[in-house]
Amino acid sequence: QVQLVESGGGLVQAGGSLRLSCAASGRTLRNYVMGWFRQAPGKEREFVAAISWSYDNLYYSDSVKGRFTISRVTAKNTVYLQMNSLKVDDSAVYSCAAALGLPFGVPNIKSYPYWGQGTQVTVSS
Repeated sequence: QVQLVESGGGLVQAGGSLRLSCAASGRTLRNYVMGWFRQAPGKEREFVAAISWSYDNLYYSDSVKGRFTISRVTAKNTVYLQMNSLKVDDSAVYSCAAALGLPFGVPNIKSYPYWGQGTQVTVSS
């Protein structure tokens, strides 16, 4: 099994930067895809970014492409989400997720059986 622990959320001003971390334990992630999702009050949960662990393939939603960067450090079993040029609309609970297979596709939450607890990101104007 995979256990995910997130950190790095907080309050930041618009235009600022923040880096989220997701540390995994329990097993190796070499065959996994790691994803970031977010959900704001009154909105649906949406896909943000994902990375394949072994091949380093990157995926981004159109709303964050060019501003956010997903990466991983294999030795630490940790995936990161570097968020730059933050907007008020980026405010949400950000959750880390892991999947071995992707029967519903990369951006679909149904593909991910393992989830972290979520970390709050608040962007002020």
